[in-house]
Amino acid sequence: MTSKWAKNSAISATLLVTAVVAAVVVLVTSPGGGGSDEDRPQRARPRDGVDLAARIDAYTRDTISRSGFHPPTALDRRTVADGVGLYLEGRHKDAARRLAEVDFGVATFTDTATGRRFAEIADRARESARGWGRVYIDLSRPTPTWSVQVPHPVADADSEKLGVGAWRATPGGVMVLAGANRRAGEGDAADVAHRRDTVFHAVCAELVTRRLPGIQLHGYADSTEPDYDVIVSTGKGDHGRAWGEGLATALRREGFEVCRVWVRRCSLEGRTNVQGRAAAAAELPFLHVEFSRTVRASPRRTADAVTAIREAAIREAAAGHTAQSLRTAPAGG
Repeated sequence: MTSKWAKNSAISATLLVTAVVAAVVVLVTSPGGGGSDEDRPQRARPRDGVDLAARIDAYTRDTISRSGFHPPTALDRRTVADGVGLYLEGRHKDAARRLAEVDFGVATFTDTATGRRFAEIADRARESARGWGRVYIDLSRPTPTWSVQVPHPVADADSEKLGVGAWRATPGGVMVLAGANRRAGEGDAADVAHRRDTVFHAVCAELVTRRLPGIQLHGYADSTEPDYDVIVSTGKGDHGRAWGEGLATALRREGFEVCRVWVRRCSLEGRTNVQGRAAAAAELPFLHVEFSRTVRASPRRTADAVTAIREAAIREAAAGHTAQSLRTAPAGG
């Protein structure tokens, strides 16, 4: 008889397969331009695309690095999460109305590096004061199939570059990006990886209810684990073990020294990560991945890491006996 764990693994593998592509794209290209708000026909769609990497670089540099943090109320959190959920269902007008209740809005763009359309859900009024972050949704697939989460931009310098690279390399993703330095709030209020009362967590929890496997990207100082380049963990649960093994294998193939938490003790194991705990409770695959500063500071090594993340998605999909779908998956996106 098939176990409950096996059934959930098969479901997750099926979700991941539609996200696989045949190429890894360049992480950073030319600066981008503007966009138009979804469901506001009075504003013309942009004729030119934007470089998502450059857009997020500017957001990190000009907003996140200087942002304050205003703790959201339970209603604020629920409203943003509801808006994201409605948008994922294709109810774009309803999503825009719901998000407007907390001064959030939706804009759509074409990413110049991939040619894929995406939506940006962001604070349109008090972004630098509230620090609630942004959500990016790939529109090239009818239904999103996975998420990449970046909880500590600025504090984990250049972790957002890994997030953009992973999001670009594997279509069908939702990227959740925190909007403030983890030290911006009072105490640990802005440390979204360890708080359930944030917009970041509310959105990630919404994605869990929609059965989207997630990979969360972090960074550490080289001195923390000098013998390793990457620390791979399944967080609190164990449902991402096959995915994690695949990622560790792919990273080693790219020349990284990898500490696998399920094999030996490592620093920064991610056991208390609240998004990982939510995924574990739902028996959903989740990976908590830490990259050294040396890796994150190198565009070449960052690109190598993105290659490994993509290859791990292929391995996970193949484990679900969906190789034919992989062979027929369209290139590019």
